[in-house]
Amino acid sequence: MNRLYPHRKIPIGISSCLLGEQVRYDGGHRHNSLITTQLSGIFEFRPLCPEVAIGLGVPRQPIQLVHTAQGIRVRGVHKPELDVTRKLQAYGQQVATRYTDICGYIFKAHSPSCGTRGVATWTEQGNGDGTNGIGAYAAALISAIPGLPTIDEAALQDPAQRQHFITEVTGWYQKNHAGKPG
Repeated sequence: MNRLYPHRKIPIGISSCLLGEQVRYDGGHRHNSLITTQLSGIFEFRPLCPEVAIGLGVPRQPIQLVHTAQGIRVRGVHKPELDVTRKLQAYGQQVATRYTDICGYIFKAHSPSCGTRGVATWTEQGNGDGTNGIGAYAAALISAIPGLPTIDEAALQDPAQRQHFITEVTGWYQKNHAGKPG
């Protein structure tokens, strides 16, 4: 339970793979025990996998961020004709509309759909182009809910960043949901 509101946990969105759900492109997961042990007492997790939600399935072809004449696109690594950019963006908007009670979000780091920073980008010729990308789903969701506290699991490893996130989420909850029927 969270100590400020012991009657309920604070709802947050989270990349499903971080809870151990086998939803990654290779059928695996990225279970994060820090999340499932330390943070599960504070937060009620709303697990989401945008790639599964838009119909890519498990296992699936891997995707990547590609610089094109139309801007950054999310395309298949082995099938460049597969472009799921709009579907991921639309799903981000849909989640923002559907999950109005979430008070924060923990994203999968470096993911072309969920990464919030440092996602690898590629040229159309297949050459590495840097690590300055942001996942299409994450960008759409963050844009749709301005100010929503967000973090990725890599940043959660830093105690100061983790505490800052918890403080931000608690503040969001107090401002937007405290005292409302749950």
